[in-house]
Amino acid sequence: MQRLPRPHWTWVAPLVAWAVLAGAGLGGLFNLIVAAVLVGAVLAAVHHAEVVAHRVGEPFGTLVLAVAVTVIEVALIVSLMVAGGPGEQALARDTVFAAVMIILNGIVGVCLLVGALRHREQTFSQAGVSASLATIAALAVLALVLPNYTVSTAGPTYSDGQLAFVGLVSLVLYLVFVLVQTVRHRDYFLPATAAVDEDAHAEVPSNAAAIASLLLLVASLGAVVLLAKALAPVMKAAVKGAGAPEAVVGVAIAALVLLPESLAAVRAARANRLQTSLNLALGSALASIGLTIPTVAAVSLFMGWPLALGLDAKSMVLLVLTLIVATLSLGAGRTTVLQGAVHLVIFAVYLFTTVAP
Repeated sequence: MQRLPRPHWTWVAPLVAWAVLAGAGLGGLFNLIVAAVLVGAVLAAVHHAEVVAHRVGEPFGTLVLAVAVTVIEVALIVSLMVAGGPGEQALARDTVFAAVMIILNGIVGVCLLVGALRHREQTFSQAGVSASLATIAALAVLALVLPNYTVSTAGPTYSDGQLAFVGLVSLVLYLVFVLVQTVRHRDYFLPATAAVDEDAHAEVPSNAAAIASLLLLVASLGAVVLLAKALAPVMKAAVKGAGAPEAVVGVAIAALVLLPESLAAVRAARANRLQTSLNLALGSALASIGLTIPTVAAVSLFMGWPLALGLDAKSMVLLVLTLIVATLSLGAGRTTVLQGAVHLVIFAVYLFTTVAP
């Protein structure tokens, strides 16, 4: 066995990120430095999450990665909501919807395509994936579709009581899924065959290494939140200057926090570990809705701000299409190039219609 690599940049990046925070807001070319350091901090955070994940094993490992990424997403959304005030009532909806579309179409599509091109046909546990998709469908419809059809308030919003209830049931449903994934039916989410890549055969980190990575993970997450908050005005100004819809900001946030996990999922698919790829992708989608909605609901109720959750008609059509296609393409326990191509086409349509609605 070999040791997990511990590149120096993974502990230097969080330190540099916290140092750069002192100059955030200077503008000009310094914003490019802040953006580069932000990406480095995100990559470092996911690396340390991988170390912790390798120490605790599957399926806890993918759960650690999913929760770590979602903590970044939730923290970014909440910080931008607080900074922007009531004017950011649609940011959570746009970001959560973007995360679901990026994961179910972009990440899953690339994983299926890359895995099929390399291994022709790949298999996975249908029971675990079906459970994940059923939970995602319930959470997505309750959070992003149902608000359009309630009559207690006008527009795509819930009343305070409805918002509190939906936030609570979303959290409960996610926690029940975690219980099933890690305790009651853990075997549904385990790879059927032994992994063949280097990370799978690497030596399990010691407790000291895992604790060190956990501390660096927390430091990285904190730096990411503060740096992203500093860059938020620049990002919004760029979107406005380009004449793009405000929903593009949500896509940018989701793409940023999901990029490292996307790379990890694609790498697993190339190594013929599609089960791990799907655990990562679907687990992130679940955490994105199941943890983000309760958090932003609590912030909205506490601050007394309106929270627009309901999608427009175009987005609802794409969401329903995504859920149907994901259920069909992942319903047989086997995948080919065709399934990956279908998901990527839907993802391309989503991106195009977001920029040109």
